[in-house]
Amino acid sequence: MSDAKYFQRGKIQELRTELNSDKKDPKHSKKKTVMKKIVANMTMGNDMSPLFSDVIACMNIPQLEIKKMVYLYLINYARSKPDMALLAVNSFVRVSTLITAVVNNGGRMEQCERSEHFHFWRAIASGFFISWVAASTPIDSERSEHIIQIVASGSESVSSKVETAPQAGEPQVTHILIKTLKKQDVSDPNPLIRALAIRTMSYIQVDKITDCLCEPLRHCLRDRDPYVRKTAAICVAKLYMHDRALVENEGFLEGLRGLLDDENSTVVANAVVALSEIADRSDRFDLNFDFSVANKLLTALNECSEWGQTYILESLLHVVPQEHNDAELLADRVAPRLQHANSAVVLTAARVILYLVNYIQRDDVVNSLYKKLGPPLVTLLHNGPEVQYVALRNILLILQRQPDFLKNEMKVFFCKYNDPIYVKLAKLEIMFRLAREENVGEVLGELKEYATEVDVDFVRKSVRSIGRCAIKIDKAADRCVNALVELIQTKVSYVVQEAVVVIKDIFRKYPNRYETLLTTLCSNLSDLDEPEAKSSFIFIIGQYADRITNADELLSSFLDTFKDETAEVQLSLLTAVVKLFIKRPSVGQELVPRVLKAATEEVDNPDLRDRGFVYWRLLSSDPVAAKAIILGDLPPISTETDNMEGTLLDELLLHISTLASIYHKPPNTFIGGVKNRRLIPSKAFVHRTYNIPTAEVPEGAEEREQEPR
Repeated sequence: MSDAKYFQRGKIQELRTELNSDKKDPKHSKKKTVMKKIVANMTMGNDMSPLFSDVIACMNIPQLEIKKMVYLYLINYARSKPDMALLAVNSFVRVSTLITAVVNNGGRMEQCERSEHFHFWRAIASGFFISWVAASTPIDSERSEHIIQIVASGSESVSSKVETAPQAGEPQVTHILIKTLKKQDVSDPNPLIRALAIRTMSYIQVDKITDCLCEPLRHCLRDRDPYVRKTAAICVAKLYMHDRALVENEGFLEGLRGLLDDENSTVVANAVVALSEIADRSDRFDLNFDFSVANKLLTALNECSEWGQTYILESLLHVVPQEHNDAELLADRVAPRLQHANSAVVLTAARVILYLVNYIQRDDVVNSLYKKLGPPLVTLLHNGPEVQYVALRNILLILQRQPDFLKNEMKVFFCKYNDPIYVKLAKLEIMFRLAREENVGEVLGELKEYATEVDVDFVRKSVRSIGRCAIKIDKAADRCVNALVELIQTKVSYVVQEAVVVIKDIFRKYPNRYETLLTTLCSNLSDLDEPEAKSSFIFIIGQYADRITNADELLSSFLDTFKDETAEVQLSLLTAVVKLFIKRPSVGQELVPRVLKAATEEVDNPDLRDRGFVYWRLLSSDPVAAKAIILGDLPPISTETDNMEGTLLDELLLHISTLASIYHKPPNTFIGGVKNRRLIPSKAFVHRTYNIPTAEVPEGAEEREQEPR
């Protein structure tokens, strides 16, 4: 039967009554039902903390399912209500005080039994909080053990049984209490209960509790069962987040390193996870593995779960090869993971290989490894859109390091009609990067088809990609320009405006080559209403003012609305009018005073005003110098290059399959407290020069750089 029926708001008093019912329940089915109701209410956000003492009393029930729910309850309220957890700790002191009172008063406990929290204390005494009992009253060993068993057993006639306890000397009671209580959950014969107990204890991040967690945690790290050991390894990492000094002083880091030699691969994987988490957050602890440890980790790789494989592979980034052969051997052993069904394993294996190629000297081996990367990454594109997007963003990074490693896979990146927009945009960027003279025909056909889609952003990017292909591939420029003209003739406003923007860049790349487009552009002036399109069109008018007969009329139409335009359009208009005046003084002499007066007196933008004053003084003092400066040669434009700086690319390649590889930003720019990863030099490190252009001028930035002219 479904457990959905338990998700109903319950009353605290009713749940307490059911939980403390005296009816016979040998299989504890009623307790289990009540605990399910409590957990369901807790899940729905209802405050169940008033039941704290009643729930803790159920820890003594020898049923794994009930223990799990009690642990879950305890973890939840220990996080949000640490005072409750502290109450439990304080209760241990009260238990030992209670026991001491029994001993000192000859077993007469009537007053203690009348206390409202007596049953709660008795339940706590039998729980898994085994090492947190504090007492210093001297009593006899045998007698104290007998009393503890009586209290923990739940007997109602405590005083009568205490009187039968044997009497002897008076040693300290503390170690006896700990010894007896350790026979509970943390020392339970069932490894699942031992693991659950130590895991729950590590979640309760209260100082008085964590201080006493060390002994049972150290014991669990050496437990005979691998499930307990692997759980204890994660508990060390949790404890480190709360108290770093305690973990370091108690030697738990050495214990984790010892687990790297464990015969169980799952334990090894969890030890690697714990050490990696600690190293990422510690300024004093760095994780460094040598070649022999790396081989042991790779041996454990075959028997790990897919997530264990991911963590072990990631740990190999902490191996710094000292010999070229070592790096080659590690890469060969990692390469089979590229065929794994899990995308995280594939991408992490790719990250390790990209790291190791920096320590491999032979170029043929490096090229072979890059070829091995291609098919697995392409296979990831057959998964869901989210996995596709992650793969595409990572492929884009690798292409910037090795531009031709997917040169024969262009069709894989063609957009499908049902692809989400973010996947389509990522594919567009990769299509542009893979475009070359041999396949530009296929690319243009696809881009022209995309330009007829209904998604405006996708259409804009497609049109812009056509222009970028024209700039990237000289021999394909004519075909790209013809495709842009066809798109302009569709008279779709946003298509025309995006085409104007990219044609401006084409004019800069190929001056005096496509002037026949000027007539087509001027006939579509009425379709321009976006600042970037207006700015691009005004730039074209100013650049070709001597060839456009009605340039003064076109610029005058923009001057009429000068105050209403954006700063980008105003700056372009100021420069274009001055260019018109220099090239055709008789035509531009009426417009120059208007634009200079408007720029210097009628606007508040300091950039525009300063530029107006500069132009005004240049024209009035030295027209020859003004012509040389304003009409000087523009720097070459290219979209073939990459705007990602080399060291940044090196760092991002070490973060393949993480958020940094999706954002294309170092992790410390959006996550605090994360260490920077970098390539560590060694005698095997190879400084390679990649055939990658140096810097890309960002789209739309060319006119901003040249506006002062």
